[in-house]
Amino acid sequence: MKYPRLLQKGDAIGVCAPSAGVSEDLFPRLNRAISNVQALGDTVVETKAVRSRIKCASADPETRAAEFMSLYENPEIAAIIPPWGGEFLMELLPLLDFDKLAALPPKWICGYSDLTTLTFPLTLLCGIATVHGSDFINMGGAKIAESDLQAFSVMESAETVQHSAPFCGSFTSEFTDPSKDTYCLSQKNLWKALRGEGHTAFSGRMLGGCMDTICKLLGTRFAPVSSFLEVYKQDGFIWTLESCEMTAAEIYRTLWQMRECGWFRYCSGIIYGRPAEYSDTRDFTLTDALERGLGGLGVPVIYDADIGHIPPLLQVVNGAHGVVEFEDGSAVIRQSLKR
Repeated sequence: MKYPRLLQKGDAIGVCAPSAGVSEDLFPRLNRAISNVQALGDTVVETKAVRSRIKCASADPETRAAEFMSLYENPEIAAIIPPWGGEFLMELLPLLDFDKLAALPPKWICGYSDLTTLTFPLTLLCGIATVHGSDFINMGGAKIAESDLQAFSVMESAETVQHSAPFCGSFTSEFTDPSKDTYCLSQKNLWKALRGEGHTAFSGRMLGGCMDTICKLLGTRFAPVSSFLEVYKQDGFIWTLESCEMTAAEIYRTLWQMRECGWFRYCSGIIYGRPAEYSDTRDFTLTDALERGLGGLGVPVIYDADIGHIPPLLQVVNGAHGVVEFEDGSAVIRQSLKR
């Protein structure tokens, strides 16, 4: 596993939009995110297409790919944090030279949602650790939330410890106003175990992302999961998954497909985030989907976790070695950058 060098204060953070760009009404929030990150001591380098949004994308695929590569090949850039996801990042994958990316000095890529379409293949094809974590636009409120500051922590430290948050909630209803906090966290946060709420512990290589997008990579050359699993099978794997627009039936169908493709081989445990824009399918619920899709694996399944679109979110390093401890609705996740 290739880990990018640890971030240091004063590093340059690149911001490009490999999926959707930022619409004009959110320019103030983007500007605040830049100033907030600069206040941490870092510099920010923004590419041209970030502030463009046409037909669900920031620019044509060739421009988006070129802007991403311009940051990745720039030795002054230590990490790339796009503003957010979108819909069509998959268009970039055939345009990227993954052999070249694997040969370059690795650097951190951080984000969630459609950005998983890039971070997941980078880990699988290039053996580069990536972060399924905060988007740049999330940092554009009155201050950077503690959960989003953890994105920098996992890129700055060889070992990190994150705890499940005491409260969860939603994005603020005033998201366009950068003077407001990004999140409204008012609900008691309880992680759940699919079978029992007692003490559970498991370990393995961290791997996962947004299920809405990585499922589209099934069967393509951009998701050689089976060969990746064989390389690190002695460690076992912790899958960290979440969904954005899936119903209970869609979640089950996708988990079934992943399982039938052998993606859960050598799995030691699964963490499923709070699903966004979710609905039951008649009397078929989330727990039905998880039980039918994962229950037969014989491994711990934790759900309603701080992963994905419903804040706050943990920062998961794809490729890191993780240890998870869960008990009575709370969890601790330790991640180590072990080769």
